[in-house]
Amino acid sequence: MAQAAESAKNRLGKGLAALIGEVETDAAVVTRARSQRRVPVEFLERNPRNPRTTFGDEDLAELTASVKEKGIVQPILVRPKEGRSDAFEIIAGERRWRAAQRAGLHEVPVFIQEVSDREALELAIIENVQRSDLNPVEEARGYARLMDEFSYIQADLAGVIGKSRSHVANTMRLLKLPQAIQEQLADGALSAGHARALINAEDPEGLAQQIIDEGLSVRDAEAMAQQERETKSAPVAKKPEKDADTRALEKRLSDALGLIITINHKPNGAGEIKVKYKDLDQLEAFCKTLGVE
Repeated sequence: MAQAAESAKNRLGKGLAALIGEVETDAAVVTRARSQRRVPVEFLERNPRNPRTTFGDEDLAELTASVKEKGIVQPILVRPKEGRSDAFEIIAGERRWRAAQRAGLHEVPVFIQEVSDREALELAIIENVQRSDLNPVEEARGYARLMDEFSYIQADLAGVIGKSRSHVANTMRLLKLPQAIQEQLADGALSAGHARALINAEDPEGLAQQIIDEGLSVRDAEAMAQQERETKSAPVAKKPEKDADTRALEKRLSDALGLIITINHKPNGAGEIKVKYKDLDQLEAFCKTLGVE
């Protein structure tokens, strides 16, 4: 597995630049020319495995305006659909494809590459991570999918995508958060730093809402979560048990008055007596006992 991951790292670690080739020999130029061409926009199909699922309207509108003015500068990376010459699955560049459709383009430039399902997912994640196009939840789900479907371990995955192992581990921990917080993270209401501070919180959703409402910093969120943990772990002070003399006095008074009497002593020697009655008749009888009419 480690050898396979090292091979993948060498092949994919630099994204499309590595795949296309940084140093183009004559043969590489010919190969690239054969793989790169323009195809009708309707020939492209979105990749159901694309880790990116969120496409903001404002961001897409800006890209559409750019495409109308300058066209698509970087080719969309695709792979052929098996058994078809008029269909390609997008590996990286779905946002450009969506903008091209909005801009009314009839053709788009593509770079065609024969890759497996695993390589397609790797490339999609690498390219989006390098462009910072994935929100933290999409990135975490992409990593989880590679590990679940293709038996990656975190160390090998980190090597393939060009990130540290701690980055992969911390990103995947975000999937432990409640769905509501994952949605706030995906929407940008919370940052990844905010979300990581909430992972072990007792009430993560409540703290998340407070962070959003008050515009708290990541440091503030960490302090709140720490305070919550310390409060939970602090020993609860037990009320001192009443001594036998106090309990005996409570019983004598209760029997004499026909009421429930509670005596509470305080450390400073003061205290209080509580009288509990069940109805107005008992209250009236008690008042008469005290000589109060």
